[in-house]
Amino acid sequence: MTVDVTRATGTGARVDVIGARAVIAVAALSVALFVCTTVESLPVGLLPQIAHGLGVSLSSAGLLVTGYSLVVTTAAVPLTAATRRVPRRRLLAVTLGVYTTGTLLCAAAPGYAFLFSARVVIALTHAVIWSVVAATAAGMFPERVRAKVVAALFTGSSLAQVAGVPAGTWLGQQTGWRIPFLVAGVLGLAAGSTVVALLPSAPVEVNPAATAPEPSRLRFGLLVSVIAVVIAGFFAFYTYVTVFLTRVSGMSPHSVSAVLAVGGVAGLLGTTASGVLSDRSARATMTGSVALVTAALALLAAAGSRAVVAVAAVALLSLAMAAMITALTSRILRIAPGSVDIASAGGSAAFNAGIAAGSLLGGQLLNAHGPRSAALVGACLAAAGLAALLAEDLLVSSFSGPRPSR
Repeated sequence: MTVDVTRATGTGARVDVIGARAVIAVAALSVALFVCTTVESLPVGLLPQIAHGLGVSLSSAGLLVTGYSLVVTTAAVPLTAATRRVPRRRLLAVTLGVYTTGTLLCAAAPGYAFLFSARVVIALTHAVIWSVVAATAAGMFPERVRAKVVAALFTGSSLAQVAGVPAGTWLGQQTGWRIPFLVAGVLGLAAGSTVVALLPSAPVEVNPAATAPEPSRLRFGLLVSVIAVVIAGFFAFYTYVTVFLTRVSGMSPHSVSAVLAVGGVAGLLGTTASGVLSDRSARATMTGSVALVTAALALLAAAGSRAVVAVAAVALLSLAMAAMITALTSRILRIAPGSVDIASAGGSAAFNAGIAAGSLLGGQLLNAHGPRSAALVGACLAAAGLAALLAEDLLVSSFSGPRPSR
């Protein structure tokens, strides 16, 4: 760690070297998250090609996405708990190595069962990677800039939505669905090798971000509940955003990708802004982000039939969601009870549970009442999460007495 080296050597030059290594390591971890997010979502864009190539139905091919989320939801906490004492350099070396191998096996899959099994393997490693990566990266830097580190880390995930998934979809359409998995595997190998070379090899216990400065079981429990509710509201709408934009807003199918690209750019801005704001107050940034999610979904429900309004609302929604994810992670780093890694795993499980529940709810609403209803119900769920955040002090004090929190 930089502080330890300063005390040991008393020289600024050595600290600069360590600082540069930490920055490059975070960049490599960001690339690894780019690969993880891209690989997780690739089947969505390549569903027809995969189904045709392997001779299965579209619904069976869709299970490659649904099954992935369910594995992450159920495995994140127990796997993170089981590996809590493994040094993070060794743990990330193994998990990124297995993830890369699994991605390459996807490219070489001879049949559907093999591909599904490979997706299960990489989902298991995904569950661990996302649980430990934030604390690992943040622990290499002083507390005052850790939210900015988290924002830089999650830039990779945001870029995957802007460039990785669209580029992978295009490449798969031109060359076959296997090639994007092959390219992602090679990129993951390069990122993983860099991470292994540059990450500190210290035990988990010496990571200053391994425990939170203001641990609170009640505040964390409330936060996890809010995550699940808000994410369910978001994905009730966003899973069917293409249907909404074409049926309600009257856009052509070809223009939807441009709208989503605008949303992706807005997401990058949201991630960056949240990194700066969350270092000042992760709690306020989290609350503000959820308020924007609520406003965007309400705007879509009320005036989404106007194309200009719909585009602006989707951009705002993407910005707010990206900002919320960064603020959420920064908030967990501050209030996690016990191990930050296990708390992050709990947050990841709640996030993926929200995705599954929201997608299922959105599908039911779409069939019964049309796409506008998904935006309306999504806004209501987000508003419920916002109300809980605004009442956090009251809710916590009613159980344990007031406790100030940043």
